[in-house]
Amino acid sequence: HVQLVESGGGSVQAGGSLNLTCSAHSSYSRYYMAWFRQAPGKEREGVAAIDTAGSTTYTYAVQGRFTISRDNAKNTVYLEMNSLNHEDTGTYYCATDSVNLQLARWYNYWGQGTQVTVS
Repeated sequence: HVQLVESGGGSVQAGGSLNLTCSAHSSYSRYYMAWFRQAPGKEREGVAAIDTAGSTTYTYAVQGRFTISRDNAKNTVYLEMNSLNHEDTGTYYCATDSVNLQLARWYNYWGQGTQVTVS
C-alpha cells in the first residue's frame, strides 16, 4: 500500500510562488509520480509528471512556470510553482503508480490534496 501526503499549499498573490511537497511511504523510487489539480466545478487535470529516471512532462498551461522534481532518497516529489495566476487556483493532488501514466488520470494512489489559492 502506498500512502501520499501533500503539503505546502496556501494563499498567494498573482505573480507569486509556492512550493508543494509530496511525501511517499512505500517503495517510492520504483514509482511514477505526478501532480494534478482540480478547480471548483472543473475536472481534475494533470499538471506535471516525472518518471523513475527523472524525465518530466507538463501540461501546456504551466510550461516554463512549474517544475516537478523528485528525491528518491527522501521518498519525496516536489512542485515548484512560479508566476502564479488565478487559473492556477485549485486543490493540488499528488499521485503515483507503477505504470508510466504521465498526465492521464488513471493513477491508483492519490494524496488527500492541498489547497492553492491565487488572488
